[in-house]
Amino acid sequence: MPGPHAPATQPPAPRPTQRPHVAALVEDWWCSVAGAFLRRRGWVPRVLAYTGYGTPHDVRVLARVLLVPPSRARGPLSSVQHADRRPLRSYLTLPAPGEPMRVAVGDTLVDVVTDRAGYVDVEVPLPDDAPLPAGRHDATVTALRAGAATAPTVAPVVVVGDDAAFGVVSDIDDTAMVTAVPRPFVAAWNTFVTRASARRPVPGMPELYRRLAAEHPDAPFVYLSNGAWNTAGTLARFLDRHGFPPGPLLLTDWGPTQTGWFRSGPRHKGESLDRLMVTFPRVRWLLIGDAGQLDEDVYVRASARWPGRVVAIAIRQVDGARPRASRGRPAPGAPLVHGADGTQLADRLDDVLGR
Repeated sequence: MPGPHAPATQPPAPRPTQRPHVAALVEDWWCSVAGAFLRRRGWVPRVLAYTGYGTPHDVRVLARVLLVPPSRARGPLSSVQHADRRPLRSYLTLPAPGEPMRVAVGDTLVDVVTDRAGYVDVEVPLPDDAPLPAGRHDATVTALRAGAATAPTVAPVVVVGDDAAFGVVSDIDDTAMVTAVPRPFVAAWNTFVTRASARRPVPGMPELYRRLAAEHPDAPFVYLSNGAWNTAGTLARFLDRHGFPPGPLLLTDWGPTQTGWFRSGPRHKGESLDRLMVTFPRVRWLLIGDAGQLDEDVYVRASARWPGRVVAIAIRQVDGARPRASRGRPAPGAPLVHGADGTQLADRLDDVLGR
């Protein structure tokens, strides 16, 4: 296992099997041109850390590297800094792709290179004789390129103990927070304009989640959303303000991909659930979402892929949401309940979970 003087290096990402989509080519060209222009004017890479997760033996560290002006080259830069400003400003960033970075968890070091959107997403295996206890720990992420801001940035990591048997995966928009996704104009206004301090929780949801956390003190809470990583600070501040149990955010990049203009939301959620199932093989998950998107379909398919690993599925009904066709979808492999808010979902979960 690598020590402090022998950093491991992540294997290079596999080459795409097809020519990148034109949107990705245009975005890469723009980032290259704009990045070179700003670097000549003194802009430097800085690390924006997100909360990762893992087991006592292996942790996933998440961060993004952005170019910032010299005035922001030092001092704290976190995903919750200025989180109550207008959300649209969070999208006005420029990533630093291809940036060499060093990730440290204790004495274990891993060298990585940021992807085309500036992200660091790396699994760090830990020595067998030095597992991490359950709880919150700090990894560090450091830029290695000469001229970059070299001070290590702390990236929190939530370690789930090997004895944990229950966990919660929750959507955010219209599940924890009122967004009104079925009404596009209202949803866009809430997403890009409304400050975090003005956002409202779905009635009864904070109470439901706090009750679950009290009944299962060791349970991990993971917030899985199709929202952009740019909004991580806003979402984290909202969840904390309204008393939701802390936990990692698993968001997505809204930019073009190698295969299209936009990333697939259902695919992002399905793959994230699969990864959680593999990472925590002893945990049975309560999956909570809403009817405004495809959460029910995604969760039902996950319960079919992972028999016995989903304890229940809870779907919040949303005004204006159209019924989703279930043709071709497998039958739920776990109890499925619906409710208008957290209070109704809590009552119906009591029935199916035998509480």
